[in-house]
Amino acid sequence: MTVPPGTRYLRYVALGDSQTEGVGDGDDTRGLRGWADRLAELVARDSPELRYANLAVRGRLSGQVRAEQLAPALALRPDLATVVAGVNDLLRPRFDADEVAGHLEAMFAALTAQGARVATLTFPDLTRMIPLARPVAPRIAAVNARIREVARTHGVTVVETGHHPVVTDPRLWSPDRLHAAPLGHARIAAAVAEALDLPGSDGSWSHPLPRPEARPVTGPRAAVAELAWAASFLAPWLTRRLRGRSSGDGRTAKRPSLLPVTAAG
Repeated sequence: MTVPPGTRYLRYVALGDSQTEGVGDGDDTRGLRGWADRLAELVARDSPELRYANLAVRGRLSGQVRAEQLAPALALRPDLATVVAGVNDLLRPRFDADEVAGHLEAMFAALTAQGARVATLTFPDLTRMIPLARPVAPRIAAVNARIREVARTHGVTVVETGHHPVVTDPRLWSPDRLHAAPLGHARIAAAVAEALDLPGSDGSWSHPLPRPEARPVTGPRAAVAELAWAASFLAPWLTRRLRGRSSGDGRTAKRPSLLPVTAAG
């Protein structure tokens, strides 16, 4: 989709799951910020009239994002929208890349048909952060390929964050290794801003972080760390799956209406 230089956005709506909701950047007591909030702040620097809504809810599968968030998003008539979903699908035993792509394509088609500029993300290789996730590597590749395909069909901007080594730097990720840390959310927002060609954006988000002072943990200590991670994060996740529960049960969108954007303090 070709957008004239200097385009100013008035209504931005974000659709998705926990990453777009902002999990990992703040908490449920102080409030979540996240890359979509940060992107809205970047857009508002040149478009101070911007109003922003975030419909994302953690734990949602791509089909749930479509069923629960698309109609409200269309009702808000955005001229800018981001749609990021699919990670929760590929972590389920039953996974179908075509089914995920179908839900994404339906959202892309509806939003672009209404005149919105739409952007989405591909996913990084989780196995570089979670060795136990090696079985899902082919799924990540499959869903990324389908995202590119359906995005191309509808003129959707695809942000290819996974091509850059810095994306899997542990310092960009929360302890659970599934959600970005504040620095990671900031980098995602900057990547989307560059893809949208926002004023002042550039490729510096892809630059590596300074070399860490501490040496990487290896050997027995690394094995102990993996076991601790599994006990703290993998076990609770598996327990929820076995019980048919989700981290998003009972939750609603944090920002369902279009509101003015204020810079974070």
